[in-house]
Amino acid sequence: MSIEQAYNSWADIYDTNQNKTRDLDAHATVETLSKYDFKNVLELGAGTGKNTPFLLSKAEQVVSLDFSEEMLNKAKAKIKDERVSFRRTDLNEEWDVEDNFADLVTVSLCLEHIENLDQIFAKAHQKLKENGFFFISELHPFKQYLGTKARYETEEGVKELEVYIHHLSEFMNAAKNNGFTLKEVEEWFDGEAENEVPRILSLVFQK
Repeated sequence: MSIEQAYNSWADIYDTNQNKTRDLDAHATVETLSKYDFKNVLELGAGTGKNTPFLLSKAEQVVSLDFSEEMLNKAKAKIKDERVSFRRTDLNEEWDVEDNFADLVTVSLCLEHIENLDQIFAKAHQKLKENGFFFISELHPFKQYLGTKARYETEEGVKELEVYIHHLSEFMNAAKNNGFTLKEVEEWFDGEAENEVPRILSLVFQK
């Protein structure tokens, strides 16, 4: 099963099944970006639109990209706001948005399915206005080292998706190679258990 097929299959239960990673990503996104306001936001890997309402509360316009048609259908059914445009786009291909569009580009829980981070950073830089921000919230590589990956339960059992492990150094090098400066880095834990492995890594870069 391809990644696209897997997310199409996952769409029906994505918002309702137990998912600590999804929930902590949403928390990290709100906590990190609440202090900012934006005009135009480009949301990568929008999925069912879990973070889109928050982004709409911080921006005048949001363009939300995802390659799963079923995920986008769920997002469109939930979010009726003329300020958001949902567009089916494979992040490995050209992004369906004009250059220098965004004050903020966000990407959440999908870079583990992207082999080449450098091309993502290059395109994010291209779509951002000068001094714009690139926010990343992903499953922490420490979790990946322990075998955690994107998975969901079906009647036939647990389905695991193909993933790539990206070390922290890969994020740093891709940012440096594409003209970004690191502004914030944060590790997010389950509850108060900061003596355990963090679940989410969030990064804020500036063009």
